Amino acid sequence: MVEWRQNFETHLIEGAKTIELTFSEKEMDQLSRYGELLIEWNEKMNLTGITDPQGVAIKHMLDSAVGISLIPQGASLVDVGTGAGFPGIVLKILRPDLEVVLLDSLRKRLNFLDAVIQELGLEKVQTVHARAEEAGHKKELRESFDIVVARAVSSLPSLLELCFPLVKKNGKFIAWKGPKGREEASDAKRALELLGGGKVEIIEIALPGADEPRLLIQVKKIKLTDKKYPRKPGSLPL
Repeated sequence: MVEWRQNFETHLIEGAKTIELTFSEKEMDQLSRYGELLIEWNEKMNLTGITDPQGVAIKHMLDSAVGISLIPQGASLVDVGTGAGFPGIVLKILRPDLEVVLLDSLRKRLNFLDAVIQELGLEKVQTVHARAEEAGHKKELRESFDIVVARAVSSLPSLLELCFPLVKKNGKFIAWKGPKGREEASDAKRALELLGGGKVEIIEIALPGADEPRLLIQVKKIKLTDKKYPRKPGSLPL
């Protein structure tokens, strides 16, 4: 694990330079320990298919970190379908001022995240066990967050229906998408109208060694979302 950590830190530092990011000693230590815990826990449960130090550094850590400049100081943030904690845990490490909720439907993944939170000594971060369809109707969560993020494989119209009910009015939703993100944004126009979304902004980022660009799709919420959303699982896309 010592060799893994050294390789991880080398790739993380070199990769960060290409996207004009730097990490403090504490941040580097926390990101490295997070990576080690990911590898250790992944041996007993399926958290990620990416386990090599370069892959974890670039495809998980740096990929999560690219959204940091879009998030205002002291914001409340929920990571929907957080999985192994990307991007939520990385954003929290780099921005201790954030109040973070990590939302996932699988208790085992949240047990891992609770262990990470404790091990790294992270404050103002909690895990919530719920499906996104349920979370959007919970009084304590609905329209409660300045920022809602998702780094999920679902199409943008589907993600918007699940995530937008959690965004405060004048807050924003940020989706991590691949090269098809522009096409998905075009397909999401009706969903945005129905859910209360404003103009779509697309930020393109070239991660080191990546064949395709990472697209961050950012949408401001300009009006409250109708209470019938999100609908039940299996509903047709908006």
